[in-house]
Amino acid sequence: MSKKSDNSPNSGNNKKIFVIDTNVFIHKPDAILSFRDNEVVVPLAVLEELDNLKSAEGERGRNARAAIRFLDEMGSRGPLSEGVMMDNGSLLKVEICRDPGKLFPLDFKKNDNKIIYTAYALQEAGKKVFFVSKDISARVKAISLGVKAVDYKKQVVDIHTLYQGIKEITASEAVITGLKETGQIDWNEKLYPNQFVVFNRPGEDDPLLTRYDYNTGKLVYLKRRITSVWGIKPLNIRQRIALEILLDDSVSLVTLVGKAGTGKTLLSIAAGLKKTCEHEVYSKVLVSRPIIPMGKDIGYLPGAKETKLKHWMQPLFDNLEYIIASYKKLNMESAQELLTQKMIEIEGLTYIRGRSLPHQYIIIDEAQNLSPHEVKTIVSRAGEGTKVVLTGDPFQIDTPYLDSNSNGLSFLVEAFKGQKMYGHVTLEKSERSPLAELATELL
Repeated sequence: MSKKSDNSPNSGNNKKIFVIDTNVFIHKPDAILSFRDNEVVVPLAVLEELDNLKSAEGERGRNARAAIRFLDEMGSRGPLSEGVMMDNGSLLKVEICRDPGKLFPLDFKKNDNKIIYTAYALQEAGKKVFFVSKDISARVKAISLGVKAVDYKKQVVDIHTLYQGIKEITASEAVITGLKETGQIDWNEKLYPNQFVVFNRPGEDDPLLTRYDYNTGKLVYLKRRITSVWGIKPLNIRQRIALEILLDDSVSLVTLVGKAGTGKTLLSIAAGLKKTCEHEVYSKVLVSRPIIPMGKDIGYLPGAKETKLKHWMQPLFDNLEYIIASYKKLNMESAQELLTQKMIEIEGLTYIRGRSLPHQYIIIDEAQNLSPHEVKTIVSRAGEGTKVVLTGDPFQIDTPYLDSNSNGLSFLVEAFKGQKMYGHVTLEKSERSPLAELATELL
């Protein structure tokens, strides 16, 4: 790669060059629009990798195809090798990197290293370069070569300050008296619609639970207790709050975040069955989860789709079996009877894309394994009268290019807080067993 003249477009010292890795396009096909008024470089090796990924199943293939279409559209404006101006004021270029020989310490036969070398060579030519990648290994290699490397953080939140949906406060005597006498109190502190405030009383095990009414600016005392939903009893105050939101028809989007054993999926399914089978608000409960292979993908498993899916959906069946064992009114012997009677449908997330889903209670389990773009695609499937519940643990992610800050579930929580149709609860205490709780804390 030859050294370029400082008179070339956007080559001034005040301009930055962002070299984009393939995984950024897979995360968000039009990600390069985020880099305004600078120069965006796409290594030719990235185009090769996108071409290899375009026939892949699932979101990776779809995003690869979308990225290729986007780059093709930009290419219609002029030769990408020389650079074309985008609507955001940035110059987009495709850079061809040639084998540097022994001067470059990494194996140049690997596409990943060709991409890193593009950033390295531009920096050696005196440019102000940033290598943008969702791959932490690639970033570490780039940094080792002296290249500034950054994560793509357009859709990133701070997991440590993530909205919890709940505030816990020690109650004063005036608050306790006001709530018990009038059932509500004025509240001047900023709160969001459907946010809960738990007032802990000194010396008392039973806190006062209130819910913020955004229209009146008051905290409303929730005297009514939810004792059981389809045999499932709330075992702590946050589980009770979760059921309040899950059973509220005015809240059409709910997120439940928490570690394993906090009851996210179990509470969601129980509430969905109650609203569908007893209250008849929804026509069906649809439960799904992303298929994230830890070994061979689903296509390599023997059998039809239903047989393959059973391996990935077994945790959902486990929850259904628990509900059947707890709710004696059902008079059922297995979870399969719920499916046979069409009270609930369990489907792989791949197979609900493109479907129109009106009047359904949709539960998306393990949503932390979805990108912000995937979450947008799923939530936008919701038809008239549909409720969508997403559950997950942002600290337990099985996909290589997402983390607790950049996954779709965390992003959705921050994006939707403040919306009247949205509710969120962070569950903290594992109720699975003392052993499971201890394992979660120690291991």
